[in-house]
Amino acid sequence: MIVVGISNYDMKTETIRRVFPSFRAHYNKNTLSVKALANRMAKGMYIKWIQKTNNIRMKTKLMISFILVVFIPVALVGALLTESLRRTALNDAIQQTSNDVEKVKTRISDILRSPIEVSNKLVSDPRLEALVNKRYDSSYSVVEAYRGYQEFELYKKLYKEIDNIRLYIDNPTLLNNWDYFQPDQVAATEWYQAVMNTDKISWYYIGDETRNDQLYLSLVRRAFFPTYRTSGVLVMNISQTKLNAILQQEQFETMVIDGNGYIAAANNRGLAGKHISDLRITQGILDQPNGTYQIDYNGKTSKLVIDSLVPDVSSNGLKIISVFSVESIVRKANRISMFGLSIIVMSLLVAMVFIYIFSSLLSKRILRLSKQINKVALGDLYASSAIDGDDEIGQLSRQFNYMVGNIRDLMEEVFESNRQKTALELKQKEIKLKMMASQINPHFLFNALESPRMKIHLRGSADIADIVRQLGNLMRKSIEVGGGTIELGEEIDMVRCYLAIQQFRYEDRLEYHIELAPEASTIRIPPLVVQPLVENAVIHGLENKEEAVYIRISAELRGDKLAVTVADNGAGIGESKLERLARSLSDPEDGEYNRIGLRNVHQRLVLTYGEPAGLQIASKPSEGTEVRFMIPVKEDSDV
Repeated sequence: MIVVGISNYDMKTETIRRVFPSFRAHYNKNTLSVKALANRMAKGMYIKWIQKTNNIRMKTKLMISFILVVFIPVALVGALLTESLRRTALNDAIQQTSNDVEKVKTRISDILRSPIEVSNKLVSDPRLEALVNKRYDSSYSVVEAYRGYQEFELYKKLYKEIDNIRLYIDNPTLLNNWDYFQPDQVAATEWYQAVMNTDKISWYYIGDETRNDQLYLSLVRRAFFPTYRTSGVLVMNISQTKLNAILQQEQFETMVIDGNGYIAAANNRGLAGKHISDLRITQGILDQPNGTYQIDYNGKTSKLVIDSLVPDVSSNGLKIISVFSVESIVRKANRISMFGLSIIVMSLLVAMVFIYIFSSLLSKRILRLSKQINKVALGDLYASSAIDGDDEIGQLSRQFNYMVGNIRDLMEEVFESNRQKTALELKQKEIKLKMMASQINPHFLFNALESPRMKIHLRGSADIADIVRQLGNLMRKSIEVGGGTIELGEEIDMVRCYLAIQQFRYEDRLEYHIELAPEASTIRIPPLVVQPLVENAVIHGLENKEEAVYIRISAELRGDKLAVTVADNGAGIGESKLERLARSLSDPEDGEYNRIGLRNVHQRLVLTYGEPAGLQIASKPSEGTEVRFMIPVKEDSDV
């Protein structure tokens, strides 16, 4: 048995491995628990479900969501309400029927009370005892005795519940008439035999020979006459009219059944006298406790309400039953349910149509936006989404247009920047070529100037020798300038050389002052951005002015920016000319010679540091001119 068990375990494990391929990679008999495996499988199924859901189109998702969120819940609620309505209607019908049966029971009890009282009086009446036990010698004496006792007729007249009274007794001298009978014909009947063996009242649905054996619900009891030690059977017919009047008011099929299963009265008079087996109702149902039962009646599922009526001092009793078809009760509920269901279905269909329309509109707008996005993805930056509305899709469309516009502007800006940069580089190369052509081999010129400078110095002309030295230094620094960056201190040294040469030329007409902050001297800047400004100040400052011109150069750090200012107190610039100058700084096509240096510096600063780093010019006639720029400083002091 152990070997077989292990083999079965291995076979199950191998089956699991074949069914779940992922189990083969992760399975470890010592470490992997069943719970962890189940969690992993559940997570994998969830991920696959999400992936499949993401592949469904938006319109289909909306329709599925409507079905899941609205249609199914409404259908379930409708079904539950319909079933609840059916149950409520059925329970109400059962309760109403039970109440009606209880009322019938009470009223029939009231009817049976009178025969019971009358029977008690008759069986204890000594006159009746003497009448039926006396031995008569002639028929005349019997008739006279009958005439002398009229209690039977009197009770029938006084109590409408009693239809007839008769007594069966064994006395050969009596004559059979409408009230007294010899028991010869009924002595062998079941009810007669049963009554003779009990002192209690019995109730049977039996025939009356005085009425052509018409069947009546009858009170039957033994009449014992102690004086004569004899017994008879008293039979009292219950008024069928009274019973029918009670049952006729019932809305459902209601019947009164005796102990043998015969229908003594019913609101459907055609059922009177039939046995319940004729109605396909089993006799055993009458033996069940009082209550409600489900039966098959006339081929329909029906409810049967049973209640027992056992009058006082009775050996048996009656059964009052009421039958109604379940279909007849729930028909109205079904009609209401169908009406409600029709309204629900119509509402759902209308809602589904609207959902379909809205989902179509929504999906169309999304598809339109998707087409425009595809155009942009393919490089069409002039694509535009014309989706109106203030909902999320409309906002997304406007944001898409704004984004595409920004991308287009950025691309145009980059293109223009590259174009300007290329143009500037070409212009710089052209200037550099011109400078190189005009220098006529600066190395040779620098070396050639050194020889006369020494001779001038030896002859005692120190000022001329110094100017020649400054000119040599200026040429050397011009040669060393490349396309990269230089320290601000080196740029200022070139400015000093230039100003020294110009001061030698103009003597007392030119004065200058340089303010260079120590922390700013090591900052690296593009070459030849300060010297052209100083040169412009010297040339235009001395124009049309006979007095001395003062030039001030300052460079300092202001926070994270380097501020450079070149100012003079020359003739200044008029307002209209200043405006033209400001416009020409950004116009590469302006070919005016005296603006080339400023425009070159301005465009280099703008291309390198942005628009805020360009030249700022302030000037007033007869007061001078100030040119300044501010450029950001990097942490490594390379701007």
